[in-house]
Amino acid sequence: MRAIYDEKWGDRFLVHFFDYVPSRFKNVSLPLESARTAIWDFKDGKHQSGVALHTAKLIKSIFGTKEAKDITFICIPASSPEKNEIRYKEFSKLVCAMSGATNAYYHITVTGDRIAVHEQGRSKRITSEQVIEFDEEFFQGRKCLLFDDVVTSGRSLATFTTKLESMGAEVVGAFCMGKTLTSPNHPTNEN
Repeated sequence: MRAIYDEKWGDRFLVHFFDYVPSRFKNVSLPLESARTAIWDFKDGKHQSGVALHTAKLIKSIFGTKEAKDITFICIPASSPEKNEIRYKEFSKLVCAMSGATNAYYHITVTGDRIAVHEQGRSKRITSEQVIEFDEEFFQGRKCLLFDDVVTSGRSLATFTTKLESMGAEVVGAFCMGKTLTSPNHPTNEN
């Protein structure tokens, strides 16, 4: 895994580990296919210790070992309570144990499923709704680092940042497993 520093996200940073190509692109390079598989495995709760170790090392590298203890690590919830637990419960625990950051997993509760809009031709189908509850008192005055599995438009990061800041938190940046490419021929970083 590598760390790719994207341009500033407001006055914050965004780091992604892989370029991500959605499954609608069938014929992709071996590195892009490997990245896609790694991200899907992570979403299924597999191989989390390696991602957690990489994430923890980055936290300590960016903030320093002492300052990492002042960071609150927040995973953007998955689309359902079950998926959220599979994806983030153990992962966030490992990241915080290895980095010294504070784990916010138990201070955000997911109930129900997220609204998912699926487009087929000209028709749209809406499936269900997700409700996220925050322990608002916990987040007041905290420096928060967000983590998401895949960032496409950045809406989830922006929504979470706005919510956390309304509670008195400061969002300093975000990590994500993958950043969606607009096409498999346009990587986000030419490394």
